[in-house]
Amino acid sequence: MTAPRILVVDDEADLRELLEITLVKMGLDVDSADCLAAARSRLAQHEYGLVLTDMRLPDGLGIELVREVSAQYRNTPIAVITAYGSTDNAVSALKAGAFDYLSKPVALDQLRLMVQSALRIRKADSPAGATAAPAPASASPLVGQSAVMQDLRAQIIRLARSMAPVAITGESGSGKELAARDIHAHSARADKPFIAVNCGAIPEALMEAEFFGYRKGAFTGANDDREGFFQAANGGTLMLDEVADLPLPMQVKLLRAIQERRVRKVGATSEEAVDVRLVSATHQNLAECVEQGKFRQDLYYRLNVIELRLPPLRERLDDIALLSDAILARLSGAGTPTVLSPTALEALRGYSFPGNVRELENVLERAMAFANDGVIEVADLALKRGASMPPDRVQIPPRPPAAAPAPASTQSSPSSSPSPSLLQAEAAGAVGDASGSASLVEQLDKVERQVIRRTLESVRFDQAQAAEKLGLSQRQLKYRMQRLSIPQSEQ
Repeated sequence: MTAPRILVVDDEADLRELLEITLVKMGLDVDSADCLAAARSRLAQHEYGLVLTDMRLPDGLGIELVREVSAQYRNTPIAVITAYGSTDNAVSALKAGAFDYLSKPVALDQLRLMVQSALRIRKADSPAGATAAPAPASASPLVGQSAVMQDLRAQIIRLARSMAPVAITGESGSGKELAARDIHAHSARADKPFIAVNCGAIPEALMEAEFFGYRKGAFTGANDDREGFFQAANGGTLMLDEVADLPLPMQVKLLRAIQERRVRKVGATSEEAVDVRLVSATHQNLAECVEQGKFRQDLYYRLNVIELRLPPLRERLDDIALLSDAILARLSGAGTPTVLSPTALEALRGYSFPGNVRELENVLERAMAFANDGVIEVADLALKRGASMPPDRVQIPPRPPAAAPAPASTQSSPSSSPSPSLLQAEAAGAVGDASGSASLVEQLDKVERQVIRRTLESVRFDQAQAAEKLGLSQRQLKYRMQRLSIPQSEQ
């Protein structure tokens, strides 16, 4: 099997020689170039598993080569070597399409880790590795066929090839951790750990120890050596959820760990190298946090190299049916899945979901507990008032044909139970007569309140008899009465 070939582009002969020796010891073939023109000539003649270029060359800038390789040789990762402390150059290169970067003086252990990561990507992109690529698009945890979701999944596949930090933004409950896991699953690091950390849930006094680990005896209670999040995610992906909640002192330490790619355990005297792909997430506006002095600008630029925005659920209401089916199938387990009635589905489509997909999951899980015969009706959803979509976004289902009226004896006898079709027809008629200016949810609440109150009055507020007539359990009836503000006794 032919060894992968690496192209090193640098005008410093000593550094080129050092890099060549290191790469050859790794069992790789190496070509060298001292300028952009020579690099372009080499690229035209050979296929490379990695291009490593300096940012400053005699006949131009390395970022020019980054753009050319990213456009013309899409399966060839390219990394850059930047001067010490030149953060802006590194960020610019990553945004231009660079796979990764190294800072001068080059640390050989970091070089080896970076080359190994690049070759894993190259292997995954090759025809032989394509069949073994992890997590195909069809297996994405991000459910939906709307245009915004298809575009989101395409973005994830593209940026999964890079080592550049990704900042995921989106409202609470929109699925930021799912997106981070999808990025990891499509990357060459899929067989390595994925560690998700909620930055807002860690006490400030314990943050350094939790992130970087500690040595035995470093503080009271440190009875053994322990690794931190960075060590646990070594070789894989570290997700910093709610990163805006990090206190400023921890932001300084995190910035150094990202820049140096080395961490020091609490109580240790030496640092250790870590190879981690960082993904951050927050529902807050980080740029505003920077302006307010709550978040360091330099850390913001290091984390926000690539921004991935997750759309709120109200921007992709066409996905409600697919999402609901997937959630109900998961909640039902091995049993027969609970389903939504057509009117319940329309009610969900007319709701704004301030809590996004997480709220949809909660609504459906609660509704399953009240559903009869495995079918969720509108009343089972118990959607919050005041969170409906504007009337022009709501589609009210057509009024079904009225059912035949029940016999008079059935209506007058307290012990008899009207058929479900009668109640449905009565509700449908009331919906058709309701004011068109109200939302669908408000109209259905009004209908349900009228039907329940009339039934209670017919049995003198005997809840057991009313529940039997309505085809509900007493618990379901009591819950509906509380939600609709129906008094428990005759007034």
